[in-house]
Amino acid sequence: MSEQTQDPEQAPEETRERGADDRRGVVVVGAGMAGVQTAVALREQGFTGPVTLIGAEPHQPYDRPPLSKAVLLGTAEGSAFDVDFEALGITLRLGCEALGVRPGEHVLDTSAGPVPYDSLVLATGAEPMRLPGAEGVPGVHLLRTLDDAERLRPVLARQHDIVVVGAGWIGAEFATAAREAGCAVTVVEAADRPLAGALPAEVAEPMVRWYAEAGAVLRTRARVAGVEPGGGPEGHHVVLDDGSRLPAGAVVVGIGARPATAWLAGSGIALGAHGEVLADDRLRGSVPDVYAVGDCASFPSGRYGERLLVHHWDNALQGPRTVAAGILGAATGEVPEAYDPVPYFWSEQFGRFVQYAGHHTAADTTVWRGDPAGPAWTVCWLREDRLVALLAVGRPRDLAQGRKLIQAGTAMDPRLLADPAKPLKAATA
Repeated sequence: MSEQTQDPEQAPEETRERGADDRRGVVVVGAGMAGVQTAVALREQGFTGPVTLIGAEPHQPYDRPPLSKAVLLGTAEGSAFDVDFEALGITLRLGCEALGVRPGEHVLDTSAGPVPYDSLVLATGAEPMRLPGAEGVPGVHLLRTLDDAERLRPVLARQHDIVVVGAGWIGAEFATAAREAGCAVTVVEAADRPLAGALPAEVAEPMVRWYAEAGAVLRTRARVAGVEPGGGPEGHHVVLDDGSRLPAGAVVVGIGARPATAWLAGSGIALGAHGEVLADDRLRGSVPDVYAVGDCASFPSGRYGERLLVHHWDNALQGPRTVAAGILGAATGEVPEAYDPVPYFWSEQFGRFVQYAGHHTAADTTVWRGDPAGPAWTVCWLREDRLVALLAVGRPRDLAQGRKLIQAGTAMDPRLLADPAKPLKAATA
């Protein structure tokens, strides 16, 4: 499939008019993991029509996880996907911002003009939440894009004092990289513990020690009232709601992300309470020929009995296969299997490899494997003696086996499960 599809902007006028019927093909909005994998999956599954991948950033499509460590610390210049788009016949339109969708006309409006489509895939991901009152203040950084990481790299190299706002996954990963670079790091968190929105208190509590062991200061129940810019390398001050002021050469904000879907306002595409595209169990949107995948979409999970909004890399890797199958199946009448993955993610922080699989909110039993004061331990969540989720710290074998057990819905024996010396797969009922 070496044929390169022609850019509609360069096509003769009569070709564009005629091609609106049979050559508009699939347009994918968003050039991150979900968008790139959708384009690749279409080719892998045999789609031969035009595929156009639209990205708002000017860079070649790249992966985001390395930004929080390898790119920041200078051990990698970037993280471009190893995909030969030209050989696959995928047209890239970079530095092109999506502005709106007209579903009735099958047209995507962009900063470079209208783009017609047969099928449209929304894969715009999530955007970081900004710290109120700190917009536009020099020295206040987000960490979401390659440009963000490149702006932060010299800050770490100069070993400035750094204040990180937010003790979630991204905050902990950035604090880890900053400590490795030799920076003094203070992490401020409005909640009473790290990862308050992701994990129960008893599971997050052992992680508090990790900050001190790494030489980082963690301040919980600390809300930021504002950032006062100043001159010199340590001229900034982060002002907390108790009146205390923390000096900082740089401030990094990691207080969460929201689906990047504001541009869909007025399109008629249904959005959820968090602004996410409400996809069905085949990742189809609420209007014909529109699909949504990755961080910008939620989907109903039969396994967990609720709608899931999963902001993690593995979801952006797995979902595109369902989208591609749905697009190809629309022409043949074949409907793909329902998308119902076991959510999975990992995080490297303070010298520990942390992995999570499943969804624990409806669990009725919690089982610990190992001592949480030690270097390796696992928490298992059960519902009616079936494993529904687990968090593994330094126990990748538990994670690999547990993920399969969750997928299979295998009944477990909680007493056997609590023995860390026993393989998890041997703890079945």
